[in-house]
Amino acid sequence: MGLAGWVVALAIAANAQQELAVVDASVLGQAAQDAAVLSGSVTDATGATVKGAQVTVTAGSVKLQVATDDAGKFAFTLPPVSQQVTVTVVAQGFAASSVTVAMVGDERKELPAIVLRVGADQTVEAISQVQQADIEIHQEETQRLFGAIPNYFVSYTWNAQPLTVKQKYSLTWKTVIDPVSWGINAGVAGIQQANNSLPGYGPGWSGYGKRFGAVSGDFLIGTYMGGAVFPALLHQDPRYFYKGTGSIKSRFFYALSTAVISRGDNGKWQPAYASVLGDVSAGVAANLYAPKSDRDGWSLVLENGLLAAGFDGVGNVIQEFVFKRVTPASKKSKQQP
Repeated sequence: MGLAGWVVALAIAANAQQELAVVDASVLGQAAQDAAVLSGSVTDATGATVKGAQVTVTAGSVKLQVATDDAGKFAFTLPPVSQQVTVTVVAQGFAASSVTVAMVGDERKELPAIVLRVGADQTVEAISQVQQADIEIHQEETQRLFGAIPNYFVSYTWNAQPLTVKQKYSLTWKTVIDPVSWGINAGVAGIQQANNSLPGYGPGWSGYGKRFGAVSGDFLIGTYMGGAVFPALLHQDPRYFYKGTGSIKSRFFYALSTAVISRGDNGKWQPAYASVLGDVSAGVAANLYAPKSDRDGWSLVLENGLLAAGFDGVGNVIQEFVFKRVTPASKKSKQQP
């Protein structure tokens, strides 16, 4: 073939290729026009868009994948066939999410936003109510006035979880076995000895020992009955809940009112049956083992129990305005919002 023949042959081939290209573009254009489109967006639980999430669509044997754009959006072009389509979204830090939709022919469908939840690979993990309460009372068991005196029955977390029966007894046990608690009992007995309170116990070490035993008995019975036994039976929380916000007047009357109201395990405020009965129980017990010459009548015992409940209210006023400042471990806790 001469040069002229080659030129003619190349021209014919080029013309055929051009016609083929035109036919292919026409076919592709028709296919695009007939295709189905599935689009949507991905957000987190707060409504913020999730960029770069991997979105996979599975339609029969077809599997396609794209990443969400800066606006958290995605789109797929699918064959115009009626079928069930599964969309799966995966993003770092989130649990995978899937949704199945029906596509009909060349339908163009936009899905509602797919919301991703925090996944297991995050440091945030779901814990039970009991576990959260354990965390909170562990904090409370580090609270000491001036870094020394146990101040366990105070919650500086306003929305603290209710305690189980076991947790109420545990908090009480930690209080009664604390060496500082017994040191305070010894000091109170010494003051009674110096003032010759309850003279029926007599003087000297014998009298001091009896006074120390009586003070310790009052402490044990009052703490257990008011901190564990009655709160467990009556489903009430034995702790004082620090308010920390509002006017001085509102905080004062709130703290004082805790002599007669307390938070139930259901989160509602109710008459403080457990606390009052704990105070009365301690008074009854003290009257039983006090020297006969120093025992009061039962009406006076009841009166003293109610008076002790009033002292609880006054003590909680001091908790509200003074004790938090001298309880170092409470600084990490949450106050009322």
